[in-house]
Amino acid sequence: MTQGFNRDEMISRLSEEFDVLVVGGGASGLGVAVDAASRGYRTALLEAHDFAKATSSRSTKLVHGGVRYLEQLNFSLVTEALRERGRLYHNAPHMVTNLGFVVPRYTWWEGPFYGIGLKLYDALAGKLNIEHSKQLNKKQTIEAIPNVQQKGLEGGIMYHDGQFDDARMAIALARTAADHGAVVANRVEVTGLLKDGDHVAGVKARDVIAGKDFEVRAKVVVNATGIFSDSVRKMDDSDAMPMIEPAQGVHLVLDASFGPGTNAIMVPHTDDGRVLFVIPWHDRVLVGTTDTAMKHPDLEPRALDEEVEFILRNAARYLEKDPTRDDVLAIYAGQRPLVHKGGTEGKSKSISRSHEVVVSESGLVSIMGGKWTTYRQMAEDTMSHAITVGGLDEAPCVTTDLHLHGWLGHKDPKMPSDHVRRQYGSDAEALDALAAERPELSEPIHEHLPYRGAEFAWAARNEMALTLEDALARRTRSLLLDASAALEAAPRVAAIMAKELGHDEAWQAEQVAEFKDLAGGYCLSS
Repeated sequence: MTQGFNRDEMISRLSEEFDVLVVGGGASGLGVAVDAASRGYRTALLEAHDFAKATSSRSTKLVHGGVRYLEQLNFSLVTEALRERGRLYHNAPHMVTNLGFVVPRYTWWEGPFYGIGLKLYDALAGKLNIEHSKQLNKKQTIEAIPNVQQKGLEGGIMYHDGQFDDARMAIALARTAADHGAVVANRVEVTGLLKDGDHVAGVKARDVIAGKDFEVRAKVVVNATGIFSDSVRKMDDSDAMPMIEPAQGVHLVLDASFGPGTNAIMVPHTDDGRVLFVIPWHDRVLVGTTDTAMKHPDLEPRALDEEVEFILRNAARYLEKDPTRDDVLAIYAGQRPLVHKGGTEGKSKSISRSHEVVVSESGLVSIMGGKWTTYRQMAEDTMSHAITVGGLDEAPCVTTDLHLHGWLGHKDPKMPSDHVRRQYGSDAEALDALAAERPELSEPIHEHLPYRGAEFAWAARNEMALTLEDALARRTRSLLLDASAALEAAPRVAAIMAKELGHDEAWQAEQVAEFKDLAGGYCLSS
């Protein structure tokens, strides 16, 4: 489907009364919207900025069980995540692919130690396991991860997890919710809550594009704003104790020579005890992540110098070719919405990685914490509370086996083989037809980026991309793949979008200037 995702149409429908109103367009909010709409509830979702603008577009791009939680003996968290990993692998084959991870070992005892742990990982996944882990000798390890540090290398252990493009997944969820009748709109800021007596009955909102204020009414309101959850909770109750402590994760993007194979490296021990990943992604290599407790949530967090040095230093221990600051094509930071019980601060590693659903006395339902892999389970848990709060007729959850927008089977002959077009799944054919419309849409947008003009025209026409940032940062991943190249491509992309959206040259110049300011934060100075 390529219709039914028009923002003007969505805005016009916000005068309806809804069963479920979701505030927040990241992983958790979009998941709730899909769950609610697919059950048949009248559903709306409002996003103040853009879908997956913050944390949900800045992850490690993994659909995973969390190997490191085995060492913490947190079997329930791992089991839940592995179950959801398997479901997402089947429900979004165009989005989620099988990725091999190799744990290089440099002492004899690491073989049985990690081998047993990863066999347990396989067992906990059960019938939803992607592929079984196995031991590798030295030669096999080098073949699997050619840039591994070979001095002292004895072998490795390979296991498998899922990989995806987080921002593209967000769009697939938004489109899925819309396919099931939900009203989904970006750049609609919630400025307050409506109450009938003591019960939350909707929101006050502002269309940021049109500059208009209005109200949206619903039987139940779900706060799914991630790192900003406490601010919405305070709209409801000014005395609400904080429950979110952001923890920053930073990733460096390098060219493919730092991971010339098709497999990832999992470094089990770093300076601070956190694992480090070296991951092939979109013909680049991601290296990360950090875990730095932050005092305040930030829509555009920036990497700290010590985080950059931490990643470079620890990566160099396991790579034959050591990365330097000059090798970094882009750097990005995101903040995890870690949950604590309120009133105290603590180290981020000790704060819950699982999710919490909290219902206030006035009926505001808040979903907090969690991670991309478990978004579906988080949504189901949230709706079990929302149905009661809103007095909604019971309807069963159907997302366990619900195909996401663009679904194609893993072995479907129509599945695109290249990583860009694969993300569009069954829409790839229509995307290619768009590319044939005009010469500039079939040409590469930049020699160092894998996109044509068509991907940007498609984003404006069919994916609610309203700004240059939307298109270069999230509908495509240009900004993350090569920040300098994205800057150079910005004027061409602005011209394509302006033609699609009916804007003039002044709009193009303004967009390029704003994007230049933003992109500077994704470039690493030497």
